Amino acid sequence: MNRQAQAAVMFLLGAALLHAGATDLYLRYVKAGLRPLLLASGAVLIAAAVATVWYERKRARAAHGTEHAAHGTEEGTEEAHAHAHPEPRISWLLVLPLLSLILVAPPALGSYSALRSGTALKQPYGYGKLSTSDPVPLSVVDYASRAAFGHGNSLHGRPVRVTGFLALDRGGAPFLVRMALNCCAADAQPVKIALTGKLPPVLRPDAWLEVTGTYRPGLMHDPVNNGPIPYLEVVSARPVPTPHDPYDETWNN
Repeated sequence: MNRQAQAAVMFLLGAALLHAGATDLYLRYVKAGLRPLLLASGAVLIAAAVATVWYERKRARAAHGTEHAAHGTEEGTEEAHAHAHPEPRISWLLVLPLLSLILVAPPALGSYSALRSGTALKQPYGYGKLSTSDPVPLSVVDYASRAAFGHGNSLHGRPVRVTGFLALDRGGAPFLVRMALNCCAADAQPVKIALTGKLPPVLRPDAWLEVTGTYRPGLMHDPVNNGPIPYLEVVSARPVPTPHDPYDETWNN
């Protein structure tokens, strides 16, 4: 692939990064806090592509003058012959992943990945102050941490509201899950809550639910890595749309 083709690929990659960063598409790949870096990377790649094209045109004009001066000589003939060889067309296949990035948005990780990975729940350094609203809105990670490591003491018997997607194990046991990440979707790991109580009659994997319930003592252990999975006694549950950002970034805070 010649320099101008490389510049074209760089330009397309930069445009793809700008497109992803300017829309919600980037949330399928990286955490929200990396958006400025993504936009800056796209701008740098486009600038590099433009500079490469400008430099190659300048170099081509200089080379054309040299070839014209050497016209008729053996050296000039060999140089012209070398420039006549076409670049391998297969190198343009590098453009296909860029087009897929622009045209096809990958789905967020769901129940299939969650059930094949152990819970990533970690004991936090501390717990923030609970909201005074009733029920208390909590993330899956926050509720699971308070229930598993704080033994529910910080919940004080208050009703909570948690949102996540549904996963069903081989026995049909339901879990409310959120995929937690440090940097990007490649390192996403599930945090799970075992659901008991008043559940909907029809449970569909990957459906997003807003669950209202109370802390239930006890833990089960994830069969994948033996990690702790707390229980939540469900009082009511309703389906909700997939959130703007399907991943949870609170687990490492």
